[in-house]
Amino acid sequence: MGSTIFLLFLLSLAFPHYIFHQPYTFVTADDNLIQKTCKSTKYYDLCLSCLKSNPNSPNANTKGLAVIMVGIGMANATATSSYLASQLLGTTNDTNMKKVLKECADKYTYAGDALQASVQNLVAESYDYAYMHITAAADYPNACHNAFKRYPGLAYELARREDGLKNICYVVLEIIDLLEW
Repeated sequence: MGSTIFLLFLLSLAFPHYIFHQPYTFVTADDNLIQKTCKSTKYYDLCLSCLKSNPNSPNANTKGLAVIMVGIGMANATATSSYLASQLLGTTNDTNMKKVLKECADKYTYAGDALQASVQNLVAESYDYAYMHITAAADYPNACHNAFKRYPGLAYELARREDGLKNICYVVLEIIDLLEW
């Protein structure tokens, strides 16, 4: 399911006029827009490295940069969900650990779904709904962390992944704040 959503997202970036039945809405930008946009975020280095690594960034407007960052968040959520699912298949016989890993894999899948919904909201310029979905996506890692807290004997080793998704979401929220709505 998550890989299908991610594939649809990638196709929507490559062929937005076919997927959304709208003309290509991103205008040509240069490095200055990326720099200016990232400077408005708390995580400047993260924003800059993500956007500079995407070949579509130089051709995107501010909304397009937000969509690109959402795609990076979706990839992060999908990768984390897949990682957690693979850990379920590992050698652990601890039923509590398996339960928590399953719950966390589901939470990261939900985060990816929320981010996918935000892309549709951004395209439709429903920025308040996009904001809501991205905020939800940023909160799902907290639910995973809390699941581990319910079982004090379990080691929580997802802090970097948790922070990564949350920080990507915060960058997107700050980019949305730049849009006129």
